[in-house]
Amino acid sequence: MADELDVEAMIRRFRERAEAVRSRPLPPVGGEERTLFIRRAQEDFQDFAMIGDATGSVTDGILVLRVDLRPSVDS
Repeated sequence: MADELDVEAMIRRFRERAEAVRSRPLPPVGGEERTLFIRRAQEDFQDFAMIGDATGSVTDGILVLRVDLRPSVDS
């Protein structure tokens, strides 16, 4: 399977999923359901965006994703 995996395409799909979550319309729900929906969307975006920002490789048959979590330094 490692030979068939296109790591860059997988990461690109995660970027697309993050953007889809960001632009997802809020359904007509209120109260606790609304809060839960918003919280889930924030978590989904964070997870998809994190993988979307990763650099990836397959090393000895193991998918390796590197995500830099260090704060960015503004120049």
